Amino acid sequence: MRYVLAALGLLLTVACGPGEAAAPPVNADDVMFVQMMVQHHRQGIEIAKVGADRATTPELRTLTEAIAATQQSEVEMMLRWLHAWGQPLTPPDGAHDHHGGLPETEQKKIDALRKAKDPEPELMALLIAHQGDAARMAGTEVLDGANPEVMRWAAQVQASRREQIEQLRKLLER
Repeated sequence: MRYVLAALGLLLTVACGPGEAAAPPVNADDVMFVQMMVQHHRQGIEIAKVGADRATTPELRTLTEAIAATQQSEVEMMLRWLHAWGQPLTPPDGAHDHHGGLPETEQKKIDALRKAKDPEPELMALLIAHQGDAARMAGTEVLDGANPEVMRWAAQVQASRREQIEQLRKLLER
């Protein structure tokens, strides 16, 4: 009987296969960061598209086109994460303020950029501030997040936005 039970136990173990790997952890900071970055990126895309349409400096036009394309891809990735986690795509009203959120870029500044006679200096200043906010938000996620994939991506955001800021400052100094 012992042998029969041992054989049954072995069969059950083989039939069930290895246990499912545990899903990576996700905490409230991960969720809030991703929800807020979706909104932040959408504004960044809007600003970058204005830049791509209005910039006359080839380097600035290329940079703004790259920002728009990259951030659109990142928005899609973040929405997939939120869906996989079973979380709302947007944070609750007022959640931004309670989590140390930075102020959004004012829509009137984006609208003014569309009408500016010489849009490049305004565009660069607006993007420097906007990308700086993204780097700060990403830094908070690196410190407080739990999901390794999101934290890795946040570190990449931090580095890439700082590099973009440096490129923009050099263009602004010309």
